[in-house]
Amino acid sequence: MDETLNSSVSVLIEDEMKRSYLDYAMSVIVGRALPDARDGLKPVHRRILFAMQDLGSTFDKPFKKSARVVGDVIGKYHPHGDSAVYDALVRMAQPWSMRHVLVDGQGNFGSVDGDSPAAMRYTEARMSRLAGELLADIDKDTVDFGPNYDESMREPKVLPARYPNLLINGSQGIAVGMATNIPPHNLAETINATIALVNNPEIDDDELMQIMPGPDFPTGGFIYGRSGIRSAFMTGRGSVTMRARAIVEVNPRTHRQSLIITELPYQVNKANLIENIAHQVRDKKLEGITDLRDESDRDGMRIAIELKKNEIPEVVLNNLYKHTQLQCNFGCNLLALLDGQPKLCGVRELLLHFLDHRRQVVTRRCLFDLAKAEARAHILEGLLIALDRIDEVIKLIRASQTGAEAKAGLMEHFGLSDLQAQAILDMRLQRLTGLERDKIKAEYEEIQRLITHLKAILADEKLLMNVIVEEMEAVRDRYADPRRSEIMDETAELSVEDLITEEDMVVTISNEGYIKRNATSLYRAQRRGGQGKTAMTTKDEDFVAQLMVASTHDYLLFFSDQGRVFRKKVYEVPQAGSTARGKALVNLLPVEKDERISATLAIREFDENRFIIMATKNGVVKKTRLSEYQNIRANGIIAIKLDDDDGLISVLVSNGDEDVMLATSGGKAIRFAESDVRPMGRSTRGVTGMRLPGDCNVISMTLVSDEATLLAVSENGFGKRTSVSEYNVQKRGGQGVFTLKTGGRNGDMVAALLVHDDDQVMMMTDSGRLVRIRLNGVSVIGRNTQGVKLIACKEGERVIGAVRVAEQADDELATDELIEGTADEATANDAAAGEQQEAAGESDVSNDEGDDA
Repeated sequence: MDETLNSSVSVLIEDEMKRSYLDYAMSVIVGRALPDARDGLKPVHRRILFAMQDLGSTFDKPFKKSARVVGDVIGKYHPHGDSAVYDALVRMAQPWSMRHVLVDGQGNFGSVDGDSPAAMRYTEARMSRLAGELLADIDKDTVDFGPNYDESMREPKVLPARYPNLLINGSQGIAVGMATNIPPHNLAETINATIALVNNPEIDDDELMQIMPGPDFPTGGFIYGRSGIRSAFMTGRGSVTMRARAIVEVNPRTHRQSLIITELPYQVNKANLIENIAHQVRDKKLEGITDLRDESDRDGMRIAIELKKNEIPEVVLNNLYKHTQLQCNFGCNLLALLDGQPKLCGVRELLLHFLDHRRQVVTRRCLFDLAKAEARAHILEGLLIALDRIDEVIKLIRASQTGAEAKAGLMEHFGLSDLQAQAILDMRLQRLTGLERDKIKAEYEEIQRLITHLKAILADEKLLMNVIVEEMEAVRDRYADPRRSEIMDETAELSVEDLITEEDMVVTISNEGYIKRNATSLYRAQRRGGQGKTAMTTKDEDFVAQLMVASTHDYLLFFSDQGRVFRKKVYEVPQAGSTARGKALVNLLPVEKDERISATLAIREFDENRFIIMATKNGVVKKTRLSEYQNIRANGIIAIKLDDDDGLISVLVSNGDEDVMLATSGGKAIRFAESDVRPMGRSTRGVTGMRLPGDCNVISMTLVSDEATLLAVSENGFGKRTSVSEYNVQKRGGQGVFTLKTGGRNGDMVAALLVHDDDQVMMMTDSGRLVRIRLNGVSVIGRNTQGVKLIACKEGERVIGAVRVAEQADDELATDELIEGTADEATANDAAAGEQQEAAGESDVSNDEGDDA
């Protein structure tokens, strides 16, 4: 005895840990976390329903305390914590968690806001009517039973389940090393798909998806796109995009619009959602919202989101979809237990497995009913024999001394079995009447027909499947309800871009890196010499460094001075008031600490036959195919390699056969053929486009059009137009020719762009003023001249840029912001000055020609 106690076995700890952990993992997988593919239930749910039926707590009986049910489940079948069992029971009673509830609850069972249910001593529960269909015929030896945890009782290993509960109610669970996430589906669609599979086992998956198009969540809402549904249907994995259902209401008193949310995506906590929206509105991540209220009541869900005046409800809603749980994804992972092993299945495989289960259940039920019917028929046959020879039977019984002697006599004289003889002895005297005899005969004939029917079912697979179909149809006809989640095709999806009117926008970027956009219609056309309109309020020592005009649907390519490029849609740039500063680019683009955006480009499509031309301040140019910038990562890509002292200043799109013109701060310009620059890859430096004196740098690059004129603008607000025909085509790498006299009243040249007579130009000063002028009032004069006044600069103010406006301006002139004196006087004075400068400029032509050489 002592030797036995002291004996031990040496085991490697690695092997013991591996074996023990695998045992634990399989116990969790099979016994707790994953549902069975046959009845769609985990062990805890199966035990709860079985215990409730054992208690007699069915749908047609009074409610019982939840604590009573939980106590029975723990004590008899499920040796775990009471909170785990009660939580599972509560979830089966929540209509926002289950597509069809399996428990009928009475009391506080929580809410969609995430409120906890009342303690189990306060709530009551019973099985729902539909849950009874899962347990139907369980007393007819239809499923296997096994011992409970202490082997004192027996419990079912699976429920008979007359409908595919796994797909109809779905399931979620996390096991060891695996998880399941099965979405709920519509009962009628799922049963119809199962029946279609019975009628035609070779049915195409597309036809099956026509019958069962996708998940149907208990909370309703929208499902956007079918690709994720199809993937989950075929493979068992897929992502389904869910969206809340919203309507737009107009307040009749204030005439303001509100978004009313009536349905949420599945498993979204309403209270947390509202809190998250409120925080994002406070942090200005969501704009256009003035008030947020939860108006839900017993009649249904209602979240009211009141909008600012003139806001587009669809745009606000799409921003809510983007930034909140009003849109979220359901990751489908159809993992279930098949023959006790976890397996990832498509919908077809799960339906087929359910049908195999039902085939076994109905077969076992028929065998049980057949055995019972045959046993009853056997008894009835004995009774009929006794009734036919009743006098002899009575005489034999009266002559017998004991019951055993009577039974033996009946068995010997009439050829009866033990059961038949005992049934005759147990027969009451009233059954000897003629009426009772007819009843016994009718019952015997009915039993015979039942036996014939059951044998036919067992012998014919088709009849067996017909029984399965009829029972599923009965469940469908009794419990089916309309689909709640509406499935929308990808083509029906609305993006933010679809909901934004296409219009030209003025995009401004300050020197400190603030960006915004405003409609060009905000700026009224003025005669040249006007004071202009404030386009951006800048902080101290900040000024507007860039401006451009682009459509809301264009792509904005942001090129940094360090040679990187980022991409955004124009409508993604925040819109602000005419005096607002805008949003910091560091919050819009992933720029580095010392990196600044130096050029922007509006692109509608990335054409393979078009090119991007880049120019740096040191005169380097580079040409790259536009298509190479089609896929830009969120953190940007390299656009051009730069020397240490260089920086990117201009980017343009060309067709490959145009002339390029570079202009410098010293007032010179060079025109050369684009074909002189060969196309290069993105990560290259480029070639020399213009040689520069030590004190000059390139300020602009334009593509030449013979019908256009070159508008040169100086930092002090003067400028002029010159015909491009005065600029001869040179080889790249030259010093160029004079285009505007610099120094003196003009200062350095700050902009050079090609314009037409009917164009309008916007000019920006470093103080943030923006002026819009028509160019038909600006004279076309020679190259080496000083020009006329374009904008009246205040003391210490300078012009930092100019851009051509694409749309035609309003004919109405802004007369309330003109400089002192009439515009006509300014025009006359500047025209006279221009003529004098042009005459003076003619004497400098020889100097220009020398530069050309």
